[in-house]
Amino acid sequence: MVGEGTPEAAWRSWRGLAQLSRAGLDELVPPGRRTVIVAPHPDDEVLGAGGLLSALAERRREVLIVGVTEGEGSHPGSALWHAKALAARRGAERSEGLQALGLAAGIDRLGYADGQLASDIPGLARRLGETLRQDDVVFATWACDGHPDHEAVGQAAARACAARGARLLQMPVWMWHWAQPGSERVPWQRAIRFELGDAALARKRAAIACHRSQLEADATRGAPPILGTAALARWLRPYEVFFT
Repeated sequence: MVGEGTPEAAWRSWRGLAQLSRAGLDELVPPGRRTVIVAPHPDDEVLGAGGLLSALAERRREVLIVGVTEGEGSHPGSALWHAKALAARRGAERSEGLQALGLAAGIDRLGYADGQLASDIPGLARRLGETLRQDDVVFATWACDGHPDHEAVGQAAARACAARGARLLQMPVWMWHWAQPGSERVPWQRAIRFELGDAALARKRAAIACHRSQLEADATRGAPPILGTAALARWLRPYEVFFT
């Protein structure tokens, strides 16, 4: 994403976020049902739902992370990070991040090429459908998030959940960058707010900090961190938002 995007101060001052419907953990994921997080890249599960994952870990709920790509395309043209090494690094960062959340989750790695998901949405939907159970609660990136891979995952997850009868909630990740408070492109009427306690927020912060490859500048291509300070402020609120 280009630039710093909509500042968190603008979001914090908008009354619309405070007025969103709230849901507790058992409303989002009823006891006895598995949570499946479908993440396009190895940090998206933490950015979009790290607080939720922390709460699930605390309750010892069953969680599956579906890693669609290995995130090897995050530093194109870098002399510091070549794709194979970056994929290995990001996989290790994901494992560290999940541990920071207290989560011992299984990870189903699908092995798709980073940046190429929009070319095979039907195939991705079929792969997801093979993994899902009818009573799963699935969290995937929003189908209009503003990043092609995120949108492809959201569309494929919607197809797979419809076919399997699983419940789908979508996570806005990069939406907070390009959207404005009250934007008509955002389905605020379908948004629900999940409150994070201090401990869950602290664990989410620690988990994000594990993704060092995304937090450091790349001098070899003159690029700032992918997860810059302005973006982190939007992901480190004391609540998370999902679309039903």
